[in-house]
Amino acid sequence: MSAPNYSTVSYDMFVLIGIPGLRELHMWISIPFCLMYLVAVAGNGILICMVAVERSLHEPMYLFLSLLAFWDLILSTSTVPKALSIFWFDDVDISFGGCVTQLFFMHFAFVVESGILLAMAFDRYVAICYPLRYTTILSHGVIGKIGGAVVLRSFATVFPIVFLVKRLPFCRTNIIAHTFCEHMGLAKLACADITINVWYGISVPLLSVMLDMVTIVISYGLILRAVFRLPSYDARMKALSTCGSHVCVILMFYLPGIFTVIAQRFGQKIPKHAHILLANLYVLVPPMMNPVVYGVKTKQIRERVALVFSSKGKCC
Repeated sequence: MSAPNYSTVSYDMFVLIGIPGLRELHMWISIPFCLMYLVAVAGNGILICMVAVERSLHEPMYLFLSLLAFWDLILSTSTVPKALSIFWFDDVDISFGGCVTQLFFMHFAFVVESGILLAMAFDRYVAICYPLRYTTILSHGVIGKIGGAVVLRSFATVFPIVFLVKRLPFCRTNIIAHTFCEHMGLAKLACADITINVWYGISVPLLSVMLDMVTIVISYGLILRAVFRLPSYDARMKALSTCGSHVCVILMFYLPGIFTVIAQRFGQKIPKHAHILLANLYVLVPPMMNPVVYGVKTKQIRERVALVFSSKGKCC
C-alpha cells in the first residue's frame, strides 16, 4: 500500500470533539462549567465596576486587581463559551482562523496575568518596605506604564506563535481531542517539521513566566525580611495580612499550571480526559476564585460591595 499523499489537502476547518471518552457525560459536565463561568464573569465584573466607580479604591493595589480581573475575563471567555457550545449543541466545528484566534488570546491572557501578578508583588514590596513613598513611587502614571509594559511584553512573547502555526500545512487529520485550541495540540496535527514550534512553545513563554515566578519569590523574600524587622507583633501581622490575598491568588494561578505541565510531560499513564478536564479547570478556577478571595480577605472591597447591595435593597 502506498503512503498517503499529504500534500494534496490542507484543512481549514477543525473539529473539537470535547472530552474524549466522556461524550455521554458532556451535559452533566457542562453544569459545573457553566456555574463556575457565571461566577467568574459576575465576580470579576463586579470587582472591575467597584474599582472604577469608588474613588476610595483608586489605589495601586486595587488598580492592579482590576487589571487582573479584566484579564481573568479574557482568559475564561476565550475558551469556556466554545466548550459549552460543544457540550450543549454539539457545535464541534471551528475554522482555522477561529482556532488560531482562540489559542492566541488564551496564551496571551495567561502571560499577561503572570506579569500582573509580578506587578502586584512589586506593589506589596513598595507598600511594606517604603510605606511613606508608596503613592509617590506607584503613581497612576507609573501604574499605567507598568500595565502597558506587561501587555506589550506578553504580546511580543505570544504573537510569534500565530505565524509559527499559520506556516504549517494540516493534512493528517482535522480532529482535535479537546474543548479548545492550544498551540502544541494544533501544531501536532501538522504534516511538517514542528521543531521550532516545540522549542518556542516551551522555552519562550515558559521562560517569561518562570522569570516572573522567580522575581515574585525574591520580592516576597525581601518583604518577609522587612516584616520580621518590624518592632511589634501586631505590626508584623498587619503587614502579612495585606499580602495574604495576593499569595492565595499566586498559588491558585501557578500551582495548577505547573501541575498541568508536569502531567502533560510525564503523566503518560494519566487518561486523556483527565488532562483535558484539568486544562479546563485551569482556565475556570483562578478566574472564579480570584474575586472571591479578594472579596473575602480585603475589607475595603467587602464593605463597598455590601454597601452597594444594601442600598439597592433599600431602594427596592
